Amino acid sequence: MALDTRAAAARVIGDVLAGRSLNQALPEQLPQVAERDRGLLQQLCYGTLRQQPKLQALLGQLLSKPLKSKDSDIQGLLLCGLYQLESTRIPDHAAVAATVGAVAALKKPWARGMTNAVLRRFLRERDTLTPGLAAAAAASHPEWLYRALYKQWPDDAEQIIEANNLQPPMTLRVNAGRVSRRDYLAQLAAQGIEASPGQLSEQAIYLATPRDVSQLPGFSQGDVSVQDEAAQMAAPLLQAAAGERVLDACAAPGGKACHLLELQPGLAELVAMDVDEARLLKVSENLLRLGLQATLRVGDASHPGDALAPASFDRILVDAPCSATGVIRRHPDVKVLRRPEDIGEMAEMQLRILRGLWPLLKPSGVLLYATCSVLAEENQDVVARFLESEPGAAAVSLTRPWGRAAGCGRQLLPSSQGADGLFYALLCKTGSL
Repeated sequence: MALDTRAAAARVIGDVLAGRSLNQALPEQLPQVAERDRGLLQQLCYGTLRQQPKLQALLGQLLSKPLKSKDSDIQGLLLCGLYQLESTRIPDHAAVAATVGAVAALKKPWARGMTNAVLRRFLRERDTLTPGLAAAAAASHPEWLYRALYKQWPDDAEQIIEANNLQPPMTLRVNAGRVSRRDYLAQLAAQGIEASPGQLSEQAIYLATPRDVSQLPGFSQGDVSVQDEAAQMAAPLLQAAAGERVLDACAAPGGKACHLLELQPGLAELVAMDVDEARLLKVSENLLRLGLQATLRVGDASHPGDALAPASFDRILVDAPCSATGVIRRHPDVKVLRRPEDIGEMAEMQLRILRGLWPLLKPSGVLLYATCSVLAEENQDVVARFLESEPGAAAVSLTRPWGRAAGCGRQLLPSSQGADGLFYALLCKTGSL
């Protein structure tokens, strides 16, 4: 028997509140609900987590005392109920009834009356509860991140926050080796799929409405992939040439590696490395669908070891693990899971990765450092620290018509109907061995 959809959402949200990532929690629950309800389950989970700071603040006013940690599923259910009342077109009576009904599937009958009372009180007092929220909570952001955005991007913080709270657009990357963007747009139009070209990447296409990839012409044949437009800027920036050997050091799930091979099929070799062997399977799947070849290697970019020879790569792409503060709309659990102290820890790891990979680069070789963060501590500050400690490294000027100058790099900020927030910096190895 299929699991109640809202009970499944409550479990997912409760798991995230308890410290698990959405990417871990949601796949476990999706097969438990009826196939026709899986889209609703994803909407409830993503939507609730995008608004979690606001919903949590409202819930704090509605509960007489906090719930116990073992009842994170009930807390998740209450947040999900508030999300439906606050931000969906589900009729209020239906949202309340369905949310209260989900308590039985969670096997916590004591919570039935409380859930009903909390949701009905919100409906009665909604107009008085919301105005009393703190600015960060009202903007559905944790206080530390709200302050950081306004401090670092005072003129852009409102735009960033707005984008973070919205469902992201679905963006495609056309395989330039198989079809032109113009021709693929014509194919979409012929099938009644509304789309428009991107403004940054020559291969980017934005769909007016997200849809399953199985509905996209030529997807299984490798004509097109799903990739945000900001992420599509990596391959053109690296400018790999025919005959060169390239390392994608943090490759999973493989979008940037595949784009590199699409733009330059004449590479001598592309090595796609990732610390997570399971995630490398996704890289392999993407390569297979696109008809591309790369050498896959499990490895820690901060300690690549002897398997990769010194000075053996002409170009290195470092898509460094980061806070993901530039892609919150795609990973809304960041609002729940990330802590301010994580940023400094991330920066230290990013610096270790740069130092670990630098010996692998040939003299005059180029390294592209990228993150999906909008915070200076992980971006221009890390690059500046690395340049100070590495006399054989020099920044390559990135004067581009997109993004903002950020130290020696460029920062793209998340846009409501456009690209995600990514940082890029290009470094060159000077001197000789």
